[in-house]
Amino acid sequence: MKQVIITIILAVLALPLVAGNANIDRANQAYKQELYNEALKLYLQEAQQTGVSSDLYCNIGDTYYRLKDNVHAVLYYERALLLDPSNSDARFNLEFVRGKMQLPDDAGDSWFSNWVDQTVSRLSSNTWAVIAIITFLLLMAGVAAYLFMDNVLMRKVGFFGGGLMLVACILANLAAFHVHDKATSGNGAIIMPETATLSTAPREPRGKEEEAFELQQGTRVEIVDSIADKASGKWLQVATAGGHKAWINAKDIEVI
Repeated sequence: MKQVIITIILAVLALPLVAGNANIDRANQAYKQELYNEALKLYLQEAQQTGVSSDLYCNIGDTYYRLKDNVHAVLYYERALLLDPSNSDARFNLEFVRGKMQLPDDAGDSWFSNWVDQTVSRLSSNTWAVIAIITFLLLMAGVAAYLFMDNVLMRKVGFFGGGLMLVACILANLAAFHVHDKATSGNGAIIMPETATLSTAPREPRGKEEEAFELQQGTRVEIVDSIADKASGKWLQVATAGGHKAWINAKDIEVI
């Protein structure tokens, strides 16, 4: 009797997992059959019922792309990379769709900062933390070799190797903090309309002098401030990759 009860409990606990897998299988099958609206409905249902993942967001992005909805594809690829920066499929697809939309590079003004951000963001903060721990242990091994080894060559290896591991440990920690901050800040957003005119004040521009600049659909911005009132609704101050700031109606962007 006890064995039967345990079996029933395990079966009940396993039901959500089985249902979730079945839902994904149905979505994948619909995608293969080019029933993209049905696939999208199932993927979004899976995200709502069992939680999100980087791969699921990537699948949603792929489906939006097949539906020729590039801006939502960009949004979900960005969300996939937010959960897992090492998701190479999401990164490649994001770059591909951004290229088709002819979006400007949004990583920053400097090629060096672009390269650093793209390189660091290819690994998750946890992976960088593990690298930091490993390099710290190697640093300790180098210090021990320098202090306690009698062999001159080993002492030199310990000294210079330890110095190298110290630099690597510091850089890995900085990378971990950068990726973690980027993932948890919740400030990234995507411009959704075909063209959005930003304002110098938190309201609709009351003339050309209050029009700050325009941003293309799919452009990534960072939210830096917000304000809301009954008259004008909710407005967000955003910053572009180039550091330009202006106000935009909250309905015109989607948070990543």
